[in-house]
Amino acid sequence: MMQKASDGKPLILVTNDDGIKAGGLVALVNMLTELGDVVVVAPNQSYSGMSHAITVNHPLYAKKVREKKHLTVYKVNGTPVDCVKLAINQLLEKKPDLVVSGINHGSNSSISLHYSGTLGAAREGALSQVPSIGLSLLDYSYEADFSEAVVYARKVVEKVLQNGLPAGSYLNVNVPEVSPLKGLKVVRQANGKWVEDFIERTDPRGRTYYWLTGRFENLEPDATDTDEYALSQGYVSLVPCHLDSTDHELIPQLKEYEL
Repeated sequence: MMQKASDGKPLILVTNDDGIKAGGLVALVNMLTELGDVVVVAPNQSYSGMSHAITVNHPLYAKKVREKKHLTVYKVNGTPVDCVKLAINQLLEKKPDLVVSGINHGSNSSISLHYSGTLGAAREGALSQVPSIGLSLLDYSYEADFSEAVVYARKVVEKVLQNGLPAGSYLNVNVPEVSPLKGLKVVRQANGKWVEDFIERTDPRGRTYYWLTGRFENLEPDATDTDEYALSQGYVSLVPCHLDSTDHELIPQLKEYEL
């Protein structure tokens, strides 16, 4: 059965990539139920680092695990993007007024947004022409304190509900692990990269396997208009993102190649 929204209340679709039991999801939902009718469609386990992955090789199952006034919760055996697709195409009677993904346990600033399942879900919301927000706290612990992150999440959610977002745009919000927070800054994505390493080991059967490790490197540490800088100074960072990946400045140069 499709989920309906109560008359007059915005319908808010919530998902994440840390799984249905993650503390960040619980904290987010507790806040959002004060603002509208909330439908949670979240993975049944962690799907961190899945970016925009979708499931095509096995069926998806959506199990309703909770229902009360202004809140319905489903768990799905799929990725965050699967959850958004399934919700919008099957579980909801109407398109939601807002998609919110998070609150992620760990940073999704700079280049990490390309790997993030949290931002993959927000991107999918934008693809469905729904205003969408990805939220992350720079604390990987499942015992993380989300109380201040929720305050700023609410500020952003309320503004987006009031004003919407341009078609094709979505927001990437990251909250530093400091208290008290200094405020929020609208900034750009920092240019950075992951310096990766694969640890080689041997399993009990003598087979070689590899375990991915790495560290983030900020390639413009002196820039003061980036998310990495804002976070380092104790500010919440808000980066507007867009679906259009075209390098518009390169088009004239490529045309000169006379391909």
